[in-house]
Amino acid sequence: MILVQARVLDSTHLELASPIAACRGGNVFVVVTESSNADAERQQWLDGSSESLRSAYGDSEPEYTSSMVREANPGYGA
Repeated sequence: MILVQARVLDSTHLELASPIAACRGGNVFVVVTESSNADAERQQWLDGSSESLRSAYGDSEPEYTSSMVREANPGYGA
C-alpha cells in the first residue's frame, strides 16, 4: 500500500502531491479520512490504552531488584 497526499480541487478531482505508478484510465482505490473523526477515534484509543496500562502497572506494583531475577536475559538492555 502506498500513502500519497492529495489536494482536493473540487468534489470529483484530486491533485496528487507526488506521482504514482498507474496507467491512464486505470483504477486506484482512495480512502478518505475526516480529520475530526480520526482525531477523536485516536484519542479514544490512547485513553483506553492509558487506562489499561494504569491498571496493569499501578502504584501498588512492587519494585523488582536484580537479586530477585532467577535467570538473566543476556539480550536485556541491548
